[in-house]
Amino acid sequence: MEIKYLGHSSFLIKSKDARIVTDPFDPKMVGLKFPKVEADIITVSHDHKDHNQVHGVEGTPTIFDWPGQFEKKGIRIWGFKTFHDKKQGAERGDNVMYKFEAEGISVLHCGDLGVVPDDAYLDEIGDVDVLLVPVGGFYTIDAEEAIDLIKKVEPAIVVPMHYGSDEIAIKELAPLSQFLKKIGIEQVIPSEKLVVKKDELEEEMKVIVLKA
Repeated sequence: MEIKYLGHSSFLIKSKDARIVTDPFDPKMVGLKFPKVEADIITVSHDHKDHNQVHGVEGTPTIFDWPGQFEKKGIRIWGFKTFHDKKQGAERGDNVMYKFEAEGISVLHCGDLGVVPDDAYLDEIGDVDVLLVPVGGFYTIDAEEAIDLIKKVEPAIVVPMHYGSDEIAIKELAPLSQFLKKIGIEQVIPSEKLVVKKDELEEEMKVIVLKA
């Protein structure tokens, strides 16, 4: 499996048989160019412009934007309803976390998760090899909450997303450096892509920063 970061909360996840794009964004709102990309599957965590711009993706993809269990082209997908805020959706509505399984690897994309789910709910989600987690706070969980979630989920690989930078137009988001400092990483060299093989996953957790 190969994972590339398209920016904000958007990733291109490629298995041998399918291409998934998560949360395609509006470039004008986010401040980043959305790359030319083709997909078989698009997942939308919630209906905000920086996460739901499905028309920006090429091909004839199947779009999933609700909780449930799905399968297409050898990809098993589960959508788990969560909240975009700490008031059970009263402020920003619902959020859907999507878990993908292919080639023996499980990936959990948290979307704009606003509150860390309780242990019982995380038990329903099950094992996660790769966790794509927001760390910028304000609209989502912040760095400390992300670390709490990481400790509960115990993935092999963590990929941070939805954080602030000089290029990002959404200025309320905290920078990636805050998360890296809190999790104990001083220096990191961003990678162009993440290639994941089940038999190469290690017991010690890794944090991988991907270039957008």
